Amino acid sequence: MTDNRDQAANQITAEDQVRWERVRQRLRAELGDAVYNSWFTRLELDRIENQNFHLTVPTKFLKSWVQSHYAPRIKSRVSAEFKAIDHVVIDVRSTARKAKARTNEIGREIEAASPGASGKIASNVATGSDHTTTASGVRRGVRSTTNPENASLIGSPLDKRLSFASFLVGPSNQLAYAAACRVAESRPGETPMFNPLYAHAGVGLGKTHLLQALAHAAHENHRRVIYLTAERFMSGFVSSLTAQTSIAFKERLRAIDLLIIDDVQFLQGKSIQQEFCHTLNALIDAGRQVVVAADRPPSELETLDERVLSRFKGGLCVDIGPLDDALRANILSARIATARESHAGFSVPEDVVAYVARTIVTNGRDLEGAVNRLLAHSTLTGAPLTIETAEVAIRDLVRTQDPRRVKIDDIQKLVASHYNISRADILSSRRTANVVRPRQIAMYLSKVLTLRSLPEIGRRFGGRDHTTVLHAVRKIEELAGKDKGLSEVIELLKRILNET
Repeated sequence: MTDNRDQAANQITAEDQVRWERVRQRLRAELGDAVYNSWFTRLELDRIENQNFHLTVPTKFLKSWVQSHYAPRIKSRVSAEFKAIDHVVIDVRSTARKAKARTNEIGREIEAASPGASGKIASNVATGSDHTTTASGVRRGVRSTTNPENASLIGSPLDKRLSFASFLVGPSNQLAYAAACRVAESRPGETPMFNPLYAHAGVGLGKTHLLQALAHAAHENHRRVIYLTAERFMSGFVSSLTAQTSIAFKERLRAIDLLIIDDVQFLQGKSIQQEFCHTLNALIDAGRQVVVAADRPPSELETLDERVLSRFKGGLCVDIGPLDDALRANILSARIATARESHAGFSVPEDVVAYVARTIVTNGRDLEGAVNRLLAHSTLTGAPLTIETAEVAIRDLVRTQDPRRVKIDDIQKLVASHYNISRADILSSRRTANVVRPRQIAMYLSKVLTLRSLPEIGRRFGGRDHTTVLHAVRKIEELAGKDKGLSEVIELLKRILNET
């Protein structure tokens, strides 16, 4: 009789569910949809026992996070609705028991429709395998139950050639290299010295090489590490939403020691950026290392969430600058040595190496292209390489070289200064005449002086649509054709931007 009375006392009544729903709605109102959807949608009322209010979540990670960050708030809201409650207890519910119950339920339904079919259903239940993904592609350590869930956290491919041993160091990348080495050498459990570590560089200056070298070294140092491009992070998050495994996605991603994200400037979408922000906060607050790379400093990533940018700025920000003459010569020599392994007769005189290093000043990828052209010229013609033949071989690389790349940021600053407004005004949603016209002029100059696409220009102007940019370009073209004064101002601004 006592057991029956206790069981009856622990039953969740309809009134209890209504009051619990009011607690949930109050939490959503106080914390906002983004936080609530990330941490509270899987929080369920299990039972009310004596003066204890028992809640459950599906994973240990979710239990730990909710308890450490939101337990007092939950207790306060529960106590406001359930007056006799002294304690709120959060447990991990048995997913295995629920899966078995659901399997039996499905089996009974199918058995009713087609006798004998339930055995097949039972054999098809996902049993899962213990694994997570490390930088080298080896997977281990975290429970997984579905194929979409597995695929969502497989790291981006790593090139085994991109190691610290093959990374050439010069004045322009020395600080970034030293910081990456320090991160790679740290042991699991150590408090990160630079967190997050943010590296930025233009195309072909070695940031991806450095990040992949760090991933390799950290993995060899027995750390759980994953390297992802921004695109891979976005596709993994979307896949987890589609497969309804977003909680597992979060738990698995935050169980690692080191997260490396490359090309973060491509991170798009409000919900994806919010999830990235939550992941960033969770890892850093837990003492886990985060390393990020982009093609520009955090202050120029206008399309990213301000909370993400604040985290970036709070870490160590290192710049990988243009290659100097000596570093370019070293890169060329290393590429030539690699090519010689496959083509024993390939030889480049020192004066030719020096000439190419002086001539190709853009980035490492163009230097590699120059070596490929020299190799083709040497092997296909059989003629020795001289400065004259090298000049012919690399001519296309030199011709396509832009003597000065005008930046959208420079355009915005110059136009704002000329019209005595702030750059923030240009990026804002203000529609006053003294702001709209300069904004249109800045968009027009961005289209004619840079190689950026209309959507990219729109994003750099406060997240505007590409049609807005197209309208601005056509409007300024029309006005400049009629207004000589405006035409002269635009030409002056062009000249300043090209000569600065």
